[in-house]
Amino acid sequence: MYFGLSEEQEFFQDNVKKFLADNASIDEIRKIASGEGQDLQSEIFQGIINLGINSLLVPEKYGGLGVGLLHAVAISQALGNGVGPIPFSGSYVMAPLAINLGGSEKQKEELLPKIVSNETRFGIGLSEFVGAREDAGLEIKNNKASGRALFVMDAENSDKIILATKAGVLFFIDSKDKNLTASGLTTVDKTRTFQELILDKVDCEILEESAKDIEIVKKVIDAGRIILAADTLGASESMIEKAVAYSKERKQFNRTIGSFQAVKHMCAEMAADLEPCYSLVWQAAHSFDVDSPIESRLLACQAKSHLSEIGKSVSKKATEVHGGMGFTDLLGLHYWFKRIGLNRQILGAPEIVREEAAEIQGFNQ
Repeated sequence: MYFGLSEEQEFFQDNVKKFLADNASIDEIRKIASGEGQDLQSEIFQGIINLGINSLLVPEKYGGLGVGLLHAVAISQALGNGVGPIPFSGSYVMAPLAINLGGSEKQKEELLPKIVSNETRFGIGLSEFVGAREDAGLEIKNNKASGRALFVMDAENSDKIILATKAGVLFFIDSKDKNLTASGLTTVDKTRTFQELILDKVDCEILEESAKDIEIVKKVIDAGRIILAADTLGASESMIEKAVAYSKERKQFNRTIGSFQAVKHMCAEMAADLEPCYSLVWQAAHSFDVDSPIESRLLACQAKSHLSEIGKSVSKKATEVHGGMGFTDLLGLHYWFKRIGLNRQILGAPEIVREEAAEIQGFNQ
């Protein structure tokens, strides 16, 4: 039995890869990372939106495509492969899922069509549920939210932001609220943005179903973890391709370095380590839509934690294959390296995610 992406999923993925190859070269990524390419970034974002990624997970009754998470995984792999400098995992995966799973029918009818038309863009921050720091956390009283939220995804240029309390209640706020203070967080990855929010009695609207069932916020986090794992998978794939191509061109002692046994072994190890990760991530995405919450959550944890480790290993070895050139801005290899590093930490570092997996299986009792 063959298990892999369908023709339709590969079609989406190939279109995104081709678009990024044509419109987001390493020079353009460098310009965006330096903070000087806002107009260029907007053009890339609009081009990707025109491919329909914003409507993937919105049900057909609200104007979307209504496909499964595996389609979104295919897109995320392509974005990781080309270090796509656009919002995706928060705005077009986690946010529509949060609304669809946690919102009332009225909230769905109001919000989901606006995501499809790109009239409303969402950011999302669930770190306060995954593992809030001592000086962070959010509380709601009389439909007013107060507190501090860290690592809010895709909040820049968003219209509304979905957040969560420590109890797992999802709610959304207006990103332009006068009682909201937003500041950018400096991370190693300059291709995506994260923000810190300070709320002081900000008007909020609770996603009604999420207040009744804590499993909803966990389901949204599962999706985010699988998407980040897919992004790391795509970035790792790209780094291996670049390392192999470089080893065939670079010469030392009148021989290409790819003919040296040590370099051969490094490239073979990277390929062998990454190959099983495809089926792991694809199975986790498939399980998300069809299996029980416990089984799908376990696979999401395994995908996120394992890809975090494999991605770290691949990024290190691929850089080493390039020698000293691998650390320079000239090649731009560091954009993939840093993207993998940040994916490792967002929505739970491997240690946190493995602890959750142990709890699910009852190993820590």
